[in-house]
Amino acid sequence: MNKMKVGIIGCGNISAAYMKNIPGYAHLELYACADIDVSRAQARAEEFAIPHAYTVEQLLGDPLVDIVINLTIPAVHAEVCIQILEAGKHAYVEKPLAVTREEGQQILEVAKRKGLLIGSAPDTFLGGGIQTCVKLIEDGWIGTPIAATAFMMWKGHEHWHPDPEFYYAKGGGPMFDMGPYYLTALVALLGPIRRVTGSTAISFPERTISSEKKRGQKIKVDTPTHVTGLIDFHSGAIATMITSFDIMGGTRLPNIEIYGSHGSLRVPDPNTFGGQVMIRKNGSDWEPIPFSHGYKDPNRGLGVAAMAQALITGDSSAHRANGELAYHVLEAMHGFHDASDAGQHYMMKSSCEKPAALNPQTVL
Repeated sequence: MNKMKVGIIGCGNISAAYMKNIPGYAHLELYACADIDVSRAQARAEEFAIPHAYTVEQLLGDPLVDIVINLTIPAVHAEVCIQILEAGKHAYVEKPLAVTREEGQQILEVAKRKGLLIGSAPDTFLGGGIQTCVKLIEDGWIGTPIAATAFMMWKGHEHWHPDPEFYYAKGGGPMFDMGPYYLTALVALLGPIRRVTGSTAISFPERTISSEKKRGQKIKVDTPTHVTGLIDFHSGAIATMITSFDIMGGTRLPNIEIYGSHGSLRVPDPNTFGGQVMIRKNGSDWEPIPFSHGYKDPNRGLGVAAMAQALITGDSSAHRANGELAYHVLEAMHGFHDASDAGQHYMMKSSCEKPAALNPQTVL
């Protein structure tokens, strides 16, 4: 069976999940890793039996590398993706695709010019939980989707993260931190977005770190930490979405629910591949629904595997966690903030294809 050689740039904490999972996919071979700190690449290579530990330049210069996974910090996502594409390699980047819309557009333009694929996390919507929900909707279990709700609400990162400052700086906040998971799932379930409206707030202008490394230090908050949005989909469905770091007492609200003309569907946490799927029809109680699809365990890298399948089979629809979807989500996230600042709707300029549903028998 054909395999594509994968290189990883960025050997920080998140790299371990990719390095653990990549060898388990049919069309992928974990071939090399690189980091600006070569010693970190060498340590990861030894830990996960990766044949080559490179500098970034060495990895990009190796003609045997087919796909490069970009696990750098968000501020350089665009720069590194463009370097990967200019080196003639397909690129897959952790969320978000880029920090700004302009950077995101540039990535897509370079990929098109070079005839290469660009993909982006999150790929959790390919997991068994959300794919089961996609199938239920497409099979008509809840009728025509009319509305949806999505909630990511908690008290913020300063309570546990050793270096939480980024989450409260420009380019951070709950929308850019967790919004990609929720918006990607909603597009996978309901299709592309027509317009968004938003209201944003900074409820606490200063935060106090309570995690051990920097306990007691203060953070000046420079980005909205509570974002309430309305989403109008081209399909006609309307969603309400809240992302917040300001909910100190917690909540019992569901992560995502879809409301149809004949019933309601409770969708698992979009930051997971599994979870529990629930359905309610005709005033009955909520009932659990067994998964129709596999990949319910943590399967980070599933989007890379789908990209490889598309390249090997020539079936472009297999590349589901693609750049157009990631850019559409990036634009929507900015759109909530723009709408709040301007006091008016934000009309989406981009669109994307609703990702093709996975066949339940698909093995990536």
